[in-house]
This record gives sequence, C-alpha cells and structure tokens, in this order.
Amino acid sequence: MASLIKRILFATDFSACADRAMGYALALAGAWKADLSVVTVLELYPGMDPDYTVNKMYLDHLRAEANRQLVAVQERAKVAGQPITTRIEVGIPSQVVQTVAQTIGADLLVVGTHGRTGLDHVLVGSTAERVVRVSSCPVLAVKADKSGTATAAATTIKRIVVPIDLSTCSLDALEYAVQFAKPLGAAVTILHAMEPVAYGLDFSLSHAKEWKEQRDYLEKRLSVLTACVAAQGIKADHVLKPGLPADLIASYVSQQGFDLMIMGTHGRRGISHVLLGSIAGAMLRHAPCPVLTVRQFDFGPDHERVVPLGNT
Repeated sequence: MASLIKRILFATDFSACADRAMGYALALAGAWKADLSVVTVLELYPGMDPDYTVNKMYLDHLRAEANRQLVAVQERAKVAGQPITTRIEVGIPSQVVQTVAQTIGADLLVVGTHGRTGLDHVLVGSTAERVVRVSSCPVLAVKADKSGTATAAATTIKRIVVPIDLSTCSLDALEYAVQFAKPLGAAVTILHAMEPVAYGLDFSLSHAKEWKEQRDYLEKRLSVLTACVAAQGIKADHVLKPGLPADLIASYVSQQGFDLMIMGTHGRRGISHVLLGSIAGAMLRHAPCPVLTVRQFDFGPDHERVVPLGNT
C-alpha cells in the first residue's frame, strides 16, 4: 500500500495556535517522511486593487513582516531536521490555502484554529472551519494550549478517539484512523453517541424494549468495528454512551485526555451548513485536543479496506 501521507501543507498566520500547529506538521512530516510546504496568506479581498497605492503599501508591509516571520519558521524546521519550502500568497486565506493544497497535491493540510465560540465565532468566523468545509484532503486543526507553547511532548500522538455515527463518511474516517495510527503505534477508541429518543406521555414497556434493541444493535456493530481495527495490530476499544453528540463527544474527550480526534465531515456549505450545523465544526471549537477531519478520502485502487461499510 502507498504511503498515506507524502505531502503536507502547513498554513500559518504566525499566531500562537499556528505555532503549535507547526509542531504537529514537523512531527508528522518526520513520521511519514513527507515533504513539508509552508504557506502564509496576505489577506486581500475581491474588489481591492493590489496595485492601488494604499493597498500596495499595505501589502508591502504585510509581505515584509511575513518574510521576517518565515525566517523563524525555516530556522525551527532546520533545528528539527525537516526540509521545507515556503511561499507567500495573496487573497482570501481559506480559498488560497485550498488552491495551494490542490496545486501541490497535499495529502494533509495542517492549520491552527483559535477555537472561537459564541458571538465572537458568529462575527469573526473561523478560517479553519471554512478550510475544513472546502478542503479535498484531510485537515488537522490545532488550537494553542494555555501557555501558547509547542513542545515535542505536546505533539505526541498515542491515543486517538474516532467519533462515528455509522454513516459512510464516519466509517471512512475510521478507516483513515487505522492507517494513521499504525506507524505511530497509537491506540484507537471508537466513540458513538446514542442520541436520546423523545417519547410522549404514552411511554411504555414497548418503547423501553425498542431502546434496548437499538442499544444492543449498536453495541454489536461497534464490537465488529473494534475487532476489525484490533486485527491490524492496533490496540482498540469502543464506547457507547447516550447523549447529544456534540456535547457528549466534547465532554468525554476532555475527561479522557486523548491526543487526537479523527472524524468524518459531510463538508456542508451555505444554507445547508447554517440549518444543519456541523459536529465537526463544534469539535474544532470545543475539543481540547487537535481534530483531524476527513472528507471524501481516496485510499487508492490497491487499498484493501479494513473497516466494513455494511452491517457485517
């Protein structure tokens, strides 16, 4: 089987969260012996003429500062023994990053995320979330820790949690997690949130029986998936808990102290995203560990699938 990750693109705005994300980019590039490219984007929106005097002065200032910051990035990579290439682009960050990732054929995109919530999230939004929704390759989003540092210990990945809802995209994420965990020697925990059922005033033993049957079915499915993962020489277990998915996942992951979350995303955009929301987006904001999202990943024609998509 071909290497899962050959080319990594790290997008930076030189913030604390991007600084920590670079630690992961360097560690994963080393683990996979992958090429590492670094891009930073000078933000300029459509309709703004880059040659207009004021805009040109603005971009020249940003470019000078970016070049200065990239020197530090190159030095950090040199110390880590990881060759890198750097580039400065102009435009809307989320769009430019996606274009660069496609251009270089990136297998993994690494970004920092500020993890904004509440009104701040509504007003400012999140470049990381926009990248996740449009990216054609997996995206690793990393928040800064409380100290804003990025030590080697902070980038160690030994325990991975994979929330699934048994949809195709979530099972693809589990398939990806198996391939990702192997070379790292990481353990995998499969997590399923069994959403509570709303019953009327006529709740009866028949409803209780139905709930138990559903739980037994899910337990059987999760046991099969866990066995498939364990058959690959990976330490694996599963957890089935009742609760609302976003709240339960964030709470459980916080309690257990996982190093990484890998999950599928439908990549909803526009009005669909507004109406349906995104558990992946919620995890980018609330999960205490880095989140790696997978959407429409192509494992290649020679890949022998480990995780079954059906009920077997």
